[in-house]
Amino acid sequence: MSVITALTAQNTVGVQEIFEIDSEFVGKQIDSVMSDMGADVWKSGMLSNAQIINIVAGKAHEYNIENFIVDPVMVSRSGDSLLKQAAVNSLIEQLIPISYVITPNHYEAQVIIKKSINNLKDAKKAARIIYELGAKHVVIKGGHIPNIKNAIDIFYDGREYIEIKSARIETKNTHGTGCTYASTIAAEVAKGNKPLKAVKIAKKYLTKLLQDSIQFEIGKGNGPLNHFFGEQVKLK
Repeated sequence: MSVITALTAQNTVGVQEIFEIDSEFVGKQIDSVMSDMGADVWKSGMLSNAQIINIVAGKAHEYNIENFIVDPVMVSRSGDSLLKQAAVNSLIEQLIPISYVITPNHYEAQVIIKKSINNLKDAKKAARIIYELGAKHVVIKGGHIPNIKNAIDIFYDGREYIEIKSARIETKNTHGTGCTYASTIAAEVAKGNKPLKAVKIAKKYLTKLLQDSIQFEIGKGNGPLNHFFGEQVKLK
């Protein structure tokens, strides 16, 4: 089930405009879902202001959500900030402490820890800092980390660092990779998989989607992934 937090006018070239949903109405949507169908896992994406973040965090406490997958959508692909500082502070203070798995990319992790990440060693330090902010499991996505050949994500659970590797796929059709990754993790946790297994499955799935996206041309800019890839394989 979905709760709409913002409407976007966007295409493969960029985002032209954002219309934020009233925070109280976001809360009403959450109540509608949870009072009827319920949910085994929550996954957040673009929470564009502090008021929406506050509502979502409050509702997570109200409904005792333990499996909250947080995709901290804070920074664009170009490195531009998508959130005002008040919203960033709310995300750090209210969502990270209740996240079961959090999946920042290189840029978002830098915003959270207020330090540069220039290599895998820095990424591991960032994972530890974010874990200490309250997250139970941290995944630092490695697609944008400089000075590494492959796409290496860092998984940290407070005990050990695990490098989850894949080949770097050269394609411009990468629109929605972060959302897909976090959503797949959420789906796998909902199936009963532990976080590390869920992340590994998501990484494998995303790699296949990226490979297939090379032939999946839509639009003039960064095209989307082909999410029907798995169904095509089954049909064959």
